[in-house]
Amino acid sequence: MSRRWLTGVAAAAAAATLTLPAAAAHAAAPKPPATAKKLFDAWLRADRTAAAKLASPAAVNTLFAYPFRAPDRFAGCVGGACRFTHTSVRVPGELNGLLMIVSGAKVTKVYTSRHLPKAAVAKHLLDAWHKGDRNQGREVATAAAVKTIFRVKWDPKGVPYTFQGCQASVCAWSYEGGAMLMHVKGSKARGYEVRSIGYVAD
Repeated sequence: MSRRWLTGVAAAAAAATLTLPAAAAHAAAPKPPATAKKLFDAWLRADRTAAAKLASPAAVNTLFAYPFRAPDRFAGCVGGACRFTHTSVRVPGELNGLLMIVSGAKVTKVYTSRHLPKAAVAKHLLDAWHKGDRNQGREVATAAAVKTIFRVKWDPKGVPYTFQGCQASVCAWSYEGGAMLMHVKGSKARGYEVRSIGYVAD
């Protein structure tokens, strides 16, 4: 055997050894459902220390501020988006519980159903539209309302929307040439949601 051949074999073996830990680490990376469920369990135990190891500080704060009882159904994950929903209580918004966004081994963001007054609900939905964040919209509005407002992309250089307040079940936003009317339903006890959206022209 030549020295060159032995050197090549040794180098190949060393390279294989070096790649094993990386492959093992990749194989051991937790899947989104496992990460989401661990965070959910830490929340149920009111264990912020454990939650902090599984999620970003903002995600932990949002989750631990959830105003309703815990959702009772794991609705699965689509990619890195994992949902926990309610089956025994009615909460505002199409989200119907919690949505965890998982990236790698951590939950980076949590969306939740919100308990908000009428005006706050209207402003939360408009802010979601400005950000292009449908999930934020789902926190306080029905699927139909979210679909309607996101039908057109927000143009930051377009006409400004001015909040005109809420009267009965309608919260109004005026703009040059017309107005957007958010039809809001709910109560102070359980919070409000935007059920539908209409537009009127001047």
